[in-house]
Amino acid sequence: MRILLVEDEPHAARILAKGLREQTYAIDVARDGEEAVYQAGVNAYDLIILDAGLPIKDGFEVCRELRAGGSSVPVLMLTARDAVQDRIAGLDLGADDYLTKPFDFRELLARVRALLRRGPVLKPETIEVDDLSVDTRSREVRRGGRRVELTAKEYALLEYLARRAGEVVSRAEIAEHVWDVDFDPFSNLIEVYIQRLRRKIDEGRGSRLIRTMRGEGYRLATGHDGTDS
Repeated sequence: MRILLVEDEPHAARILAKGLREQTYAIDVARDGEEAVYQAGVNAYDLIILDAGLPIKDGFEVCRELRAGGSSVPVLMLTARDAVQDRIAGLDLGADDYLTKPFDFRELLARVRALLRRGPVLKPETIEVDDLSVDTRSREVRRGGRRVELTAKEYALLEYLARRAGEVVSRAEIAEHVWDVDFDPFSNLIEVYIQRLRRKIDEGRGSRLIRTMRGEGYRLATGHDGTDS
């Protein structure tokens, strides 16, 4: 999942970005409100973590502009302000959740997971596709009951495919949601990671779950659900 972190304090931004990346999220960082609005307009994010006290445009104005522009991306607001009226203002402007500084990083992660599960249909914490199980809370993957060891980026790619199970997911969509703004669209990195996943998930199994749909993208499907192009 790709997250936009909007935080103007450099040390806090580095610490939060590092912690979130260690949890397999792809993170872009914006340093002020104007940059946040721009980044949200040109990139597809699954979540925005938005500090309220920002230069140029504060978090409340950013949230208002995003919602006025039709953006429905979940917004988690962070602020040192703990007054009830500030929380009400943020929520009324379109924020989905509110966390007051200082906070425990574990609580931030729990709120991030909760917001990412939301949507037209509530997403379960454990995603099951055929005999593959992906626990989005513990980041544990099992195939046929046996644990599969994955790197952070391998897990991030698999979770994205699992959340879209049965759908054809394009290379561009994978790049937008699994990698950050520094991803080189001309590299073969996605293909490399797909092959790594296949070796760990499908090799030696009676059915293949990771399918290549030639000219379209990839699909995570049940063992009897169609064939590769």
